[in-house]
Amino acid sequence: MPAPTQPVLLLIAAPSGGGKTTVCQQLLATVPGLSRVVTCTTRPPRAGEQDGVDYHFLTEPDFDRRVVAGEFLDHARVSGHRYGTLQAEVLTRLGAERNVLLNVDVQGAASIRALAANVPALRAALVTVFLTPASLDVLAERLARRGQDAPDVMARRLAAARAEIAQWGQFDYLVPSTTMAEDLRRVRSILESEQLRTSRVNVAPAT
Repeated sequence: MPAPTQPVLLLIAAPSGGGKTTVCQQLLATVPGLSRVVTCTTRPPRAGEQDGVDYHFLTEPDFDRRVVAGEFLDHARVSGHRYGTLQAEVLTRLGAERNVLLNVDVQGAASIRALAANVPALRAALVTVFLTPASLDVLAERLARRGQDAPDVMARRLAAARAEIAQWGQFDYLVPSTTMAEDLRRVRSILESEQLRTSRVNVAPAT
């Protein structure tokens, strides 16, 4: 039988419109036991989104109270709205030896890396992946097809994406986005490889 392994905290980041949400949805649908952490946000729900399922939708005062209480693993303001990941949700899942998936922006990834450096359970589990579009032109086309943002908002997102893409070297893995199927295959390969690291094995394999 395979030896038990320590859980993986798989963090995926990308510029807005870079395809990480689709990849994360497919990972959750195809990887048994992979656990999703629901992010908190102050932005209003989009059509079809449900509180507690897609996000925890909070008011600004509620978000502030959680910041002061130290409840967030990371939090940041992006495109005028605030986002945060609850520490308790992540640590509870890792403590139950479940692999955890985080879908965050580049700012959030930096915050989590900094915190993980001082928290052994996070440091041992964390694996970071940056999913990047082939070019800013490709990203602009994706954002335009979504049709969710006004032209000025799209311009801000593209400007932010340029700065975010420059941070790719801070991640463990770089995945240039091509097709959804290929992006998914590559990220699944990363997860499977990380689960086979000898540093994650709790019990030596039988001989």
